[in-house]
Amino acid sequence: MSRNLKFISVVGARPNFMKVAPLHRAFRNIEGVRHLIVHTGQHYDENMSKVFFDDLELPKPDIYLGVGSGSHAEQTARIMIEFEKVLLKERPDLVIVVGDVNSTIACSLTAAKLQVPVAHVEAGLRSFDRTMPEELNRIVTDALSDFLFVTEEVGVENLIHEGLAEEKVFLVGDVMVDSLVTYCEKAKASRVKSALGVTPKAYTLVTLHRPSNVDDRLNLGKILEILERIEKYGTIIFPIHPRTRKRIEEFGLMDHFQTVKGLLLAEPLGYLDFMNLMMDARLVMTDSGGIQEETFFFNVPCLTLRDTTERPATVADGTNVLAGLDVERVAGLTAECYGGKWKSSRVPDILDGRAAERIAEVLLNAFGKKEAVMSGGNIKESDK
Repeated sequence: MSRNLKFISVVGARPNFMKVAPLHRAFRNIEGVRHLIVHTGQHYDENMSKVFFDDLELPKPDIYLGVGSGSHAEQTARIMIEFEKVLLKERPDLVIVVGDVNSTIACSLTAAKLQVPVAHVEAGLRSFDRTMPEELNRIVTDALSDFLFVTEEVGVENLIHEGLAEEKVFLVGDVMVDSLVTYCEKAKASRVKSALGVTPKAYTLVTLHRPSNVDDRLNLGKILEILERIEKYGTIIFPIHPRTRKRIEEFGLMDHFQTVKGLLLAEPLGYLDFMNLMMDARLVMTDSGGIQEETFFFNVPCLTLRDTTERPATVADGTNVLAGLDVERVAGLTAECYGGKWKSSRVPDILDGRAAERIAEVLLNAFGKKEAVMSGGNIKESDK
């Protein structure tokens, strides 16, 4: 039996939680592997963080850095300072980062400088829009990582094109889909639709938080116009991200938003409640990459209010349509959706809910635990 291993997974913002949860489930029953969760505190309040930990049955983070908000530079710097202390104390064998938030790049850079191997989950995604902070985070994190776990074929092509070693690249599927598969039935039991007074397939679900959309008063005005144009089709449920609410209030637009008939402004929702609403929405309108993937999997029409996407399969093979902030185009596509005209998803076999198992198997082999085998959907120690 090889020596015990210590892996640290980093979470910082809400999209990270549903990606780390399957990894935690994959590692927790493996003898000889200790899996720690470090929460940087990039997002931390009851709605944006704790409720997701509860919904996803994640344990309380082993280490909480509490860095809070700030500019990109301030937040990244604080995370690096605090995470370096964690690495020097814990001496992990591997740091696992997910997605493309500031915590991702900060912790991967800190680990790489201390010669701690890094695994990036959701590697290879590219929007080719370097005005997006997330795109810069993806590129740098991939360049620093020793293990690149990819969700779709084009991600492999992107990494090879950038000159990264092919032996570092593993097409494993999407850990977000693992969470969807695991918690789908539990989400169906949510009573959120009843609480909000809506019925299946009779509402549009909206999520918006990208700086390019919500930090610009002109663009927020376009979003407001879009909501006014589509209100006639049914209720619009808009759980407002704290960043978005802050900008709406700063720009003096809240009163105007509240005059839109049929617009239901809600607080951020937990994972299960949001999944319940997403599965039964007539249309989802978003600027989130993760939600593009989730609607793709559930075959729910998705309008992305961006001009680019890092998840091209959701457009080529899925229900996603890029519409930017073209008010006329969005209004026309919404009319088509409510009229019953929309494309369907062709979900690839790799999105089967077993990405975390594949990731665990690769890592165990790489660290000399080749006796770990797949058994009954879980990784267990071999009896040999």
